[in-house]
Amino acid sequence: MNVEHLEKLLEDLKQGRLGVKEALEGLKRLPFEELEFATLDTHRALRQGYPEVIFGLGKTIAQIKSIVKNMLERGENVLATRIDPAKGRALKKAFPKGEYKEASSTFFVKSHPIKKAGRGDILVICAGTSDVPVAEEAAVTAECMGNTVKRLYDVGVSGIHRLLHRKEELWGAQVLIVVAGMEGALPSVVAGLVARPVIAVPTSVGYGANLGGLTTLLAMLNSCASGVTVVNIDNGFGAAYAASLMNRE
Repeated sequence: MNVEHLEKLLEDLKQGRLGVKEALEGLKRLPFEELEFATLDTHRALRQGYPEVIFGLGKTIAQIKSIVKNMLERGENVLATRIDPAKGRALKKAFPKGEYKEASSTFFVKSHPIKKAGRGDILVICAGTSDVPVAEEAAVTAECMGNTVKRLYDVGVSGIHRLLHRKEELWGAQVLIVVAGMEGALPSVVAGLVARPVIAVPTSVGYGANLGGLTTLLAMLNSCASGVTVVNIDNGFGAAYAASLMNRE
């Protein structure tokens, strides 16, 4: 349930504009709703401040459509991740007001304005252009959660002067998400320059010894820089969610 709608419902009940039966009718679909193929956590926005996010990988187009429709009926803003172009086209056709972004593999439908919730900027940094899809998943997710997001791409350690040239942006961010593949050195460099939380995102970008991102993940977990938190391989969404919680007012 949309938190603002819930607040209005309770205020209407308090002021006598709404009866108890009508209020109960509005609450009866909490805290979850069972669909044929999914059990929607309709209570999540109230508990955590943001509604459930749809993980598109492995779901059919029909399943995603059904979940989106259900959430929109509740007045929620709806974000779906890992949406390939075919699913993106189908969702755009079904929900014309939605926005599909191929770079981030996300589909977002806004049922109400996004309320700004961050204390400062979240800066998303990536080492190379090949890391952009994961970085964009993080950036778009953070924006959908009400944060002001800035981007700093293709500034990896193979040309560290590119990063140092943008030090004012590094120092001005409240939380930094650093996305890298290969040997995963960039988060350590960034964490050594700033006094803010750094969330490292290893990607599966790299040659054979990268082992699908495992080498990068282990390198980031062994960072010699203080203040580095590491999420799973290619998990831009998880990094953005954590950054949003850190950045919350």
